[in-house]
Amino acid sequence: MLVKVQYQGVKKYVKLLTDFTFQYFISEVKSKFGLPTTADLQVFDDTDTNVEEDIFHELMESSPHVCLTVRCLEENMSAGLPEVISPTRSSTASTCTDTVSLSSTDHDDPEQPMQNQMTRASRCLMVDAERAKRIVQDALEKQSGGDEVLDEYKATKTLKHSTRRQLVNIVVSHMTEIHGRIPTRKQRETYALGIISLFPSLRDPFSAKGYVRICLSILNTNMFVCFNYLKEHFYDPEKGTGFIAWRLKTLSRKNPKRVRLEVSEVGGPSLKRRIDTGQQLEGDACREAISFLVHTADESEVLLKMKETFKRRQELVHDPKKSADILNIFPRFLDVKGLINQDFGLLFNAETSNKLLERWETSFKHKIINEAKSLTSTAEIRGLINSAEGQGSENDWDSDMSAVLLLLHLLPPSSGRKRTKISPTEAVERLVHFHKSCTSIEGHLSKREGHQPYLLGTGRIKGRIDNFYVVMDKHLIPCAGTSSLSAVDELFKIHYVFNLTYEEALVNIFTFLQTTVYNIDVGLTSESPRVKELRAKILN
Repeated sequence: MLVKVQYQGVKKYVKLLTDFTFQYFISEVKSKFGLPTTADLQVFDDTDTNVEEDIFHELMESSPHVCLTVRCLEENMSAGLPEVISPTRSSTASTCTDTVSLSSTDHDDPEQPMQNQMTRASRCLMVDAERAKRIVQDALEKQSGGDEVLDEYKATKTLKHSTRRQLVNIVVSHMTEIHGRIPTRKQRETYALGIISLFPSLRDPFSAKGYVRICLSILNTNMFVCFNYLKEHFYDPEKGTGFIAWRLKTLSRKNPKRVRLEVSEVGGPSLKRRIDTGQQLEGDACREAISFLVHTADESEVLLKMKETFKRRQELVHDPKKSADILNIFPRFLDVKGLINQDFGLLFNAETSNKLLERWETSFKHKIINEAKSLTSTAEIRGLINSAEGQGSENDWDSDMSAVLLLLHLLPPSSGRKRTKISPTEAVERLVHFHKSCTSIEGHLSKREGHQPYLLGTGRIKGRIDNFYVVMDKHLIPCAGTSSLSAVDELFKIHYVFNLTYEEALVNIFTFLQTTVYNIDVGLTSESPRVKELRAKILN
C-alpha cells in the first residue's frame, strides 16, 4: 500500500507492507524524510484531526487515499520551546502544562526558558508518575497475589522471575479489564511507568541512554525517568515489545488480525564502523604485505603487518562476495595468537577491549551466581552453582566458565517466529564444547554442523583445559589466553572482527555482554526484555 504523507510542506509516498502497524508507519516516515529515530511524531488527517495508534489501521482501510500530515511535537509549541512529553501524555499532564505555562516575562529573559521548561517537565512527570503508580498499586492491592508481589519487593528490593511474571499478569489483567482486549499505546505506557514508579529498583539503568532525563523525587527516592520515550523491559513503545506486550500477545493469540512488527538491527557485529587506526597500507603496498604475511615466521612482523592491513581486512569481511575467503587471504589467524584481540582493539579501543576481563570478577560474576540461585533447582543448575563458587570437581567446568553458563540459563534462547525454542542445556553445546586431548579433533570438526563460531576446550579433564580454540567454519583459531574467561572474551570479539551474526540460541547472552559489559551500541541494538530485566537486577 502507498500512503501519501506530508511533512513541512513536502509530500512523499510511503510504502507500507500488507501487515503494517502504526509503529512501522512512523519508522518508515522517519526514514523517508530523514528524521532522527528519537523524533516524536504526531499524525493528522486532511481535516487536521489527530490520528492515534488505535484508529490508524481502520482509517487507512476506510480512506486509503487520504494525505496524512506528520509533525514533530516541538513544531506544535506556541512558546517556541520543545514540548516535554510524559510517557502517558494524559489529560493530567496537559492540565499541568497549562497551569505552569510560561509567562510573558519568561520570554523576555533569555536565561529563563530552559529553567521554566525543566520545572514544567518535572511537575508534569511527577503528576503522571504518581498517577500511574497509584493505578498499578491499586491493581495489586485488589487482585489475588498482588500482596505477595508488594511484600517480596519490600523485603528484597527486587523480584524473582516467577514474581515478576505474576506482577505482569496482574497488571495486564487489570489493564484489559478496564481498557479492553487491545489497550492503546498510551495505556500500556501508563502501566509500564506505574511499575517502575512503584518499584524503582526494577528500572533498566540503560533505558534512557541517549535521551534527556530528569530527576524526580518519588517515595523519597531519586528516580530518573526518560520523558521523550519510556524504553523499558516492561514496555518499549517504539518497538512494541516488553513483558506487557508479550503478555497481551499471549492473551490475543486467537485473534486472526494480529500483526508483528519486525525490528531491524542497527547496532551489533554487522554495523560497519569507521576505521581510524593511523597508517594503513593501500594498493600494491597492501598486497605485498598480505603476501609477506603468508611466509614470514617472525610473529612480531605478523602483528605489525596485520595491523597495517586492518582496513583492507574490514573491507573484505563486509563484502558478501569475499567475506568467506578471509581465512584463506589471512591464514595467520590460524597459527598466531592475539590477532583477534588486536583487530578488536583497532575496531574499538583498548578500554572497550578489556572490559570483560576487568569487570567480570568485581561487577558481574558473583551477582550472576546469586541471581542463578533463584532459578528452578535442577541437578545441572546446582552443579554449575557449586562449580562457579569453586566447589566443583575436576570433571566440571572451572569457576568462570560455570558462571558464564549460569548466565546462559538466566538468559535462555528465545523462540522465534520460524524456529523452535531450544533449552539452555542444548544451547550450551553451541557456546562451548569439551574435547579430550587424546582423541581426534578432525573427527569432531567433521561431525559438527553449522557455521557460527563456538569455543572448543581441549585437555585431559574438563576442569583443567590445556588450550581453547574458537572454531569458525571448521577452522581452529587459537585463543591468546589460557583461561576460560579470556576464551569467552575472544569468542565474543570474533563476531565483530569477522562481521558474524550471533548464533540464534545465544543472542540474549551475547547481547547482554555487548551492551551491559562492553557497552557497545547501547540504545542502538534490540534487546529482549529478559536482557533488560537482568541488567536492572545486576546494576541497580
